Amino acid sequence: NGLLPDAVAAQHDNHVINYIRSSRTSSVLGKIREFAIRHRNAQMIPIEMKALDLGVVDGMRYFGAFLLDVRERRELAAKNASLLAQLEQQALYDALTALPNRRAYEAQAEQAMARAARSGTALTVGVADLDHFKKINDRHGHAVGDAVLRNVAQVLRDTGRVTDVAARLGGEEFGLLFPDATLKQAYKVAERIRAAVAAAVTVLPDGTPLHVTISIGLAPLMKGASLDAAMSEADKALYAAKHQGRNKVVAAA
Repeated sequence: NGLLPDAVAAQHDNHVINYIRSSRTSSVLGKIREFAIRHRNAQMIPIEMKALDLGVVDGMRYFGAFLLDVRERRELAAKNASLLAQLEQQALYDALTALPNRRAYEAQAEQAMARAARSGTALTVGVADLDHFKKINDRHGHAVGDAVLRNVAQVLRDTGRVTDVAARLGGEEFGLLFPDATLKQAYKVAERIRAAVAAAVTVLPDGTPLHVTISIGLAPLMKGASLDAAMSEADKALYAAKHQGRNKVVAAA
């Protein structure tokens, strides 16, 4: 009994005596169970136990048990679960900006489409692209380009509504998702984003402030339409924003 947890030990003897006196089949003997036993240092150790009825010898009933310490297995399982969580995180988020990646964006868009279909609410998608980003990389180097992308990602996180989604689709292109927002409502949010990006500062290694701008194209995601079709319309609006001089938000006609 000294090995057993207090809650189990208090009833253990009665359970054994009642089993011996009865003729019923045990639901415990011969089966592997997991629980904890008390170590001599009072620590509770998780184990697997298989209890056996060894029969009667000289009028005495004997029971035995095989015990397996599963601490190492539990620790390994916890490490594997942690590793799996890290891998899932890496699979869904962009390493540079910590924004959701294209895969995560598409998954969240599909969920938003399903919610919009059920509730009948509006849904708008957007494509945003940094202006003249290649010139920034060519002139200042990729380290500065990376810093710019991180700063813009932070602006996207801070400026949109709580329910909005911003993701890095690749390079200097970002995907935007505006649940419960008409094209007009999403346009207002996108304008805030555009202005916030233009106001943000990336400090160069020599201390010089660097400002960048962003162009954004928007399109409604109509009921029954595909995400690809809506993104294509947003891309066309983005192209129009670039053609009109950049640093603009354009909604699909």
